[in-house]
Amino acid sequence: MRTTGMIATGLNRSEGLSWSEGLIAAGLRSAVLGVCLALAGCTSFGSGLAVLTSVDETAQTPDKGSFNPFNQKSETAQAAREVIQNPTVAEIMEAGPLGEMSWGRPDAPVTLVQYMSLTCRYCRRFHMETFPQLKKEFIDTGKVRYILREFPIGKSSGTATIALRCAPADKYLALYGKFMEQQGAWVAQEVRTDQILKVANQVGVTGDQFTACLADKDMIAKLAQIKDRGRKLGIIGTPNYFLNGKLVKSEIGLGDIRLATMAVENGTMPRPGTAIAKVN
Repeated sequence: MRTTGMIATGLNRSEGLSWSEGLIAAGLRSAVLGVCLALAGCTSFGSGLAVLTSVDETAQTPDKGSFNPFNQKSETAQAAREVIQNPTVAEIMEAGPLGEMSWGRPDAPVTLVQYMSLTCRYCRRFHMETFPQLKKEFIDTGKVRYILREFPIGKSSGTATIALRCAPADKYLALYGKFMEQQGAWVAQEVRTDQILKVANQVGVTGDQFTACLADKDMIAKLAQIKDRGRKLGIIGTPNYFLNGKLVKSEIGLGDIRLATMAVENGTMPRPGTAIAKVN
C-alpha cells in the first residue's frame, strides 16, 4: 500500500464559508484546534499547517497512527500496544464507555460488529449497497444484531464522529447514513467544520450543540477509549468486522451473513454469548 505525505492548511479556511446560521468561524476553528492540540494525532506546525498522510486505499482504510485525531499515544507506544490474540466473545462484546449503538434483537443468533470511519469509502459502499437489504432481511426479522463502533481515521473523520455522537441516540443511524451518503460534500484534506455541521443540521444538531461537543473532553476521551479498545481486539482499519466473534479484516457481504445464520442453525458456528471460550 502506498502512502504519500502532504501538507494541508486544515484550520485556515475562512474565506467563502457560510457561517450565517449562528456560527462564528473563528470560534469553531478554535474549538477544532483545541481538540487537535489535545490529541497527539493532530500534529500542527507553526501557522496552522498539519501534516497528514494520504492513503492509497485498497481493501480497507488502514489505521495510520498519527493520522488519527483520537490518538493519545506516541508512535513508540503504539508499536508496543497490547493486542489480544483470539479474544473471547465476552471480550469482543464488552460495551464501550459511551454505550453500544446497536439495532436488532439483543439475543439474535448472529451479531455483526462493524468498526467504521466516516471518511471510509468502503464503509460507505457497505452502507449504501449492503445495509438496506441487511436491515430488511436480517435485522428487522430478528436474525442479526448489528453494532456500529467508531474507529475514526483522520481529523475530518474524528471531527465528524464528534458530531455523530452529538446527535440524540435515536438519530445516530440516520446521521451516520447522511455522513456516508454525502461524503463528497464534507470529506477533504482539511477539516471542513462548516460542511460537517451542515450534515449534522439535517438531524437537528445545532451549531451551539456542535461547538459544545467539540469542547467536551470527556466524550472525546471516551471515543479514544473505543478506538483503543478496537486496536486491542485486533482492529487495524476500516471496515473491520466481528461476525459472531470471528474477526474479518475485509469487506463483508450478504452472502457472508447468510452463511453465518445457516452455520448457527446447524451448530457449526456459536451464537453470541455462548460458553465457547475462543472463536478462531
